[in-house]
Amino acid sequence: MPANPTPAERQNGIRNTVIVIVLVITLMLGLFVNKILHPRILSPKEMVANGAVIFSVPREISPLVLADQNGAEFTEESFRNKWTFVFFGFTHCPDICPTTLALFNQLSERLASTELATDTQFLFVSLDPARDTVEKIKPYIEYFNPDFVGLTGDFLTIHRLSKQLNVAFRKVTTNSETGDYTIDHGGNIALINPNGHYSGFYKPPLDVNKIELTYQSLRLENR
Repeated sequence: MPANPTPAERQNGIRNTVIVIVLVITLMLGLFVNKILHPRILSPKEMVANGAVIFSVPREISPLVLADQNGAEFTEESFRNKWTFVFFGFTHCPDICPTTLALFNQLSERLASTELATDTQFLFVSLDPARDTVEKIKPYIEYFNPDFVGLTGDFLTIHRLSKQLNVAFRKVTTNSETGDYTIDHGGNIALINPNGHYSGFYKPPLDVNKIELTYQSLRLENR
């Protein structure tokens, strides 16, 4: 611009500056929106930083036979062709179990509008099969989401599965006279891949945004 620009030249200069600023802002906004709408593959460190521990080599799961909330047989083959989020708990649980199942429902709603919804399932396994019968499990799990699967059955089978999926638990007597008890258990969410193998887990504190982010990344990586 000349040393002594005319009013018209100054106006053109201001207009050009505004146009450049608008273009830069538009570009930055576009990149931001693209980042949100198009998930990327996270590095292993980023996955761990977001609470997801994914094994380099998935682990096999022993054969099992349990019953779902409708009394139908659930075996290790029921994991195949789907990605499965698994949480262990019990229906008398006052806090972590309902909180985690509510988080499952949030995640399910978020995935509903994506292609991931068609092959993702959510599983709740009771650590208290003595009290958590099929009849007890059904209304409990379906309160959170009728599409979720609730499992109960033989204690030894459940115990073996929990050990394989790194979930520790123990029975704690709360009243020796009445025999009342509770179950202390871990809060990890296990992830089973479509081959029926244990792929990794999400560790507390659980955050639906982080789980969604890492799950999308994992699915992109396994296309």
